Amino acid sequence: MTFATVGTSWITEKFISAAKKQGWTLAAAYSRHEDSARAFAAKHGAPLFFTSLEDMAACDAFRTVYIASPNAFHFEQSRFFLQRGKHVLCEKPLTTTKAEAETLFAEAEARGLTVAEAIMSIHRPAFGLLREELKALGNVRTAYFNFCQLSSKYPAFLRGETPNIFNPAMHAGCLMDIGVYNVYLAAALFGKPDRIQSAATFLSSGADSAGAALLSYPDLTVSLSFSKTAQQFAPSEIVGDKGTLQIDSVSQLTGIDRIADGKKTNLVPADVSRDEVMGAEARFFADTVEHGKDERYAFAQETCLTVREIMDEIRMQNGFGF
Repeated sequence: MTFATVGTSWITEKFISAAKKQGWTLAAAYSRHEDSARAFAAKHGAPLFFTSLEDMAACDAFRTVYIASPNAFHFEQSRFFLQRGKHVLCEKPLTTTKAEAETLFAEAEARGLTVAEAIMSIHRPAFGLLREELKALGNVRTAYFNFCQLSSKYPAFLRGETPNIFNPAMHAGCLMDIGVYNVYLAAALFGKPDRIQSAATFLSSGADSAGAALLSYPDLTVSLSFSKTAQQFAPSEIVGDKGTLQIDSVSQLTGIDRIADGKKTNLVPADVSRDEVMGAEARFFADTVEHGKDERYAFAQETCLTVREIMDEIRMQNGFGF
């Protein structure tokens, strides 16, 4: 799989490392600025670099584009490359709204291309294990998915700066950055809820700093909490009348334990490399491009749309500015 990248952040570097270990070959890198594009390409062994998306899309040296630009550009850039015959793997969130995601899926289908959201959790073997383990919990009535991580950009915000991650003009903030992982796990395991109740707190920039949501199903309530201005240490839990599953990381699905009959059994270790975690999404995407869309792709697409619908509702309830 030959690919090019849009974006030069740390997440792009992590994906390049993971993708190379899955046999991908980096052909090109894009940045708006020539110096950063040249330096990034050289650092990661890409023979080509671009400062023009038009020139990049016209290049035949790669089939796939990995997009990790600010959130506000994901939809337009993904559609741009699809319309020019490239497969697209875009960092979460794939789009801001469900309608935009539906547009991208339709565009890809019409052109015989693949577009997918780069989400670590649902493509890992640990997700399949988690689904199987749910069956042994008996009646599951409650789940708590928590992801509160103090942002490395928060000190800059306190100094009066506005990093992209705390800039609503970039369609950023807590929900879009890390709350999406909580929503993804709920949607992937339990589907679309019947009812959503939510709350959010906002910074002076207008970006949300933290939030919570209660997803109601016929026989289940799922509580979500997320923050970028505080650090949590308690695990997430799925609670049944025959046992409990504890999850250290809802984003990576690492550190998973089963607690039943007074015993704790480790199912997935906490110490899993980023290459392994992100490599799962790279394998999924390459398999889809090379062998065609199967039930895994259908599940990923359906889950992506359910996530967008839930997040659309949370943003509407709390008056997000985008």
